[in-house]
Amino acid sequence: MRGDFLRIVSLVLTCLAAITSPASAADRPAVQGVREEIWALITPLPMFAYVVRPVGGGPYTLLVMNHGISGNPQQRPFFPAIEYRDAAHWFARQGYFVVSPVRYGAVSTDQPDQGLFGLYFADVGSCDKPNFRGPGLMIATLDQWVIDFMHEEAAVAPGKAIVVGQSGGGWGAIALSSLNPSSVQAIITFAAGRGGRVDGKPNNNCAPDKLVEATRNFGKTSRIPMLWIYAENDTYFGPDLAKRMHEAFTAAGGNAELRVFPPYGSDGHFFIDAAEAVPIWSPFVSRFLDQHQ
Repeated sequence: MRGDFLRIVSLVLTCLAAITSPASAADRPAVQGVREEIWALITPLPMFAYVVRPVGGGPYTLLVMNHGISGNPQQRPFFPAIEYRDAAHWFARQGYFVVSPVRYGAVSTDQPDQGLFGLYFADVGSCDKPNFRGPGLMIATLDQWVIDFMHEEAAVAPGKAIVVGQSGGGWGAIALSSLNPSSVQAIITFAAGRGGRVDGKPNNNCAPDKLVEATRNFGKTSRIPMLWIYAENDTYFGPDLAKRMHEAFTAAGGNAELRVFPPYGSDGHFFIDAAEAVPIWSPFVSRFLDQHQ
């Protein structure tokens, strides 16, 4: 086992808290507390990761959370290291070891005037000829690196993992499902897709027909059970597009349950981000996980 100095950056975040589980019959028995940390993952391309884990020795099932992707290059340096904190805490209270890597392909430290250039693997290119498949598979590769690294940790149960992804991170989770890694038991996506809100305009998608076709191609080889969650007022990937993607994916052989929730907040694309939304989606997520573990 690698030493703590290689994997935990203790001076950034370490807190211990006793947390009460939200009242829901579908919830798993809550753990007594969780620990919140920032880790350094020694993968082929080293990454930092936001970690929320139950207090105790485990082993616990690993749950990898994929954050979204900023479509604005100027905003990438300010992309938060910690998204959907309340959702991550909810999963940890259910007994999962939650790891959310600060992923290449979503954030950037580009400062060309100073000769600094970040790694950005998420560009889909022109909407005339978008490459939806490649960036999805890149996230899938990074997920597999994280899973391989974490399964060597004593507190993580080896050989099984859950993957959760939002927006572009959810698209990467769909891509991962097409590879059918034996270590992944189930996948949950929130508002998954690519090419939403072109030029910042609501409900203005980049080549939606080609996104549906790329989803169909992933479905041809995907067999991992999946739960796809969307909201009716998602301005990136609305319910009509979500249903088209789901129909194409399942018709090709993919195994996915689609759940479209009523409008939430000003933009349902950020359903997973809101603490108040956790009691809405968590019973469905609990039921799905109970069925596929």
